[in-house]
Amino acid sequence: MAKKLPLGLQDFRGIIEGGYKYIDKSKYLYQMASMGKYYFLSRPRRFGKSITVSMLHELYDGSRELFKGLWIEDKWDWSRKNPVIRISFKDVNFEQRGLEEPLAERISEVANNYSIGLRSLSARDRLRELIIALSERGKVVVLVDEYDAPIVHYLGQNINQSLENREYLRSFYSVLKEMDVHLELVFLTGVSKFSKTGIFSGLNNLTDLTMHPQYATMSGYTQAELEHYFEEEITETAQQMNLTREALLEKLREWYNGYRFEESADRVYNPVSVNNFFSRRKFENFWFATGTPTFLVNILKKEGIYALHLEHISQLEFDSFELEDIRPYGLLYQTGYLTIQSRDEYGLYTLDYPNLEVKDSMLAYLMEAYGGVSKGTGVSTAIRMEKAFMTGDIDGVMQALQSIFAHIPYQLYEKRPEKFYHAAIHLLFTYMGLRVRSEVCTSDGRVDSLVETPDRIYLLEFKLDKTAREALDQILSRKYYRSAWERGKPVTCVGVNFSSETKNIESWVSEP
Repeated sequence: MAKKLPLGLQDFRGIIEGGYKYIDKSKYLYQMASMGKYYFLSRPRRFGKSITVSMLHELYDGSRELFKGLWIEDKWDWSRKNPVIRISFKDVNFEQRGLEEPLAERISEVANNYSIGLRSLSARDRLRELIIALSERGKVVVLVDEYDAPIVHYLGQNINQSLENREYLRSFYSVLKEMDVHLELVFLTGVSKFSKTGIFSGLNNLTDLTMHPQYATMSGYTQAELEHYFEEEITETAQQMNLTREALLEKLREWYNGYRFEESADRVYNPVSVNNFFSRRKFENFWFATGTPTFLVNILKKEGIYALHLEHISQLEFDSFELEDIRPYGLLYQTGYLTIQSRDEYGLYTLDYPNLEVKDSMLAYLMEAYGGVSKGTGVSTAIRMEKAFMTGDIDGVMQALQSIFAHIPYQLYEKRPEKFYHAAIHLLFTYMGLRVRSEVCTSDGRVDSLVETPDRIYLLEFKLDKTAREALDQILSRKYYRSAWERGKPVTCVGVNFSSETKNIESWVSEP
């Protein structure tokens, strides 16, 4: 009988004692304990970070019974135990009370568990005092979960509070460097990765596991793990959905696989989505629904970014960021909306959506942001347009676009009308699932959009307050179609004119 699915569970003891399914990641903990002392890991939300912290706590607490049958059981020295200081900023009520008082209380709670009385008043001094006191019983393990929560919580709301909390935490975490002689292991984890000068300036000896090849699959499920640990669920679900095993696995890969945390590493599945899928046995947007990317979408709209397939990106653009220089690509990567596809010989990366779940959901949000289109309306319109493209019905495509632009709020395109028209069109075309590229460069210039169906290629040029004929003539005179010929498909060229007066498509013309 298959074990219960650990829906919403993030405590290792609760998972094991409750008889829930657990995918064995204990070898990574052994590697950490054997090879270093200070570690940092950034991963998207709901990707197993808290379970890792919980496992480390139980490991150093000597809870051998929880690790029965796991990889690490016969390799760990269970005769030793280390005192553990574990802090999760999910449990620190900083929103209502600030950081100092509840953090000081949390440290006192840990001290009370070890029957230690603290005399210091500040959280920073209590941490130092507790480490020194506990070190008399053995070197101390310090585990910090959601280390960045007091900073990222205020992004897009109160940047001054983010800056204030960053300075506080910078001072707080610096205690760990001072206590080096008393420490056995330090592990900090969270969603974001600030540069070491931003928050860990006093803790510059951290080993960053975020893009480390040996730890790239520590969070998430690999293909092999999925097929091994979910064998019964795969068989039963395939039968229920009237699919072959191979067809089900292919759909699972398309929907929930694709995260890659180092360019040569295996791709991994989102754990939340996998467990929820096998619970409900239907393909839905499970992980995306656990958090709304409103702040990120607002940044993208402000920067005019809507095409999220990114090529030739330096690691500096997305690996870390500062509050004074928030780069959208870094936030998108660290929060799980983009992932690594490849890295070229010059060290430049290609980033893209990890899977269909994230792509569909993010496109719906972006269509709403750029086009003022409700998520449901955008989906139905995209389906209409896809059918029209497939049958070569250019009039149908344009009428669907007109219905979208008829509902765009004036303020969205008041300052940059062409940008919003291009954005809305690109997002709709992309949502259809067809191959679409915007502002495609050719030897003769740059065509606004290229849409590829299985049987044909469409080149589209857009003008504002000119004529559709002028737009079409630009495609023809500059011979944009020559680059499309290489694909071996017939090409249709489409000129489109927008009117700033009607705020909609005024006319279109196509050849052939």
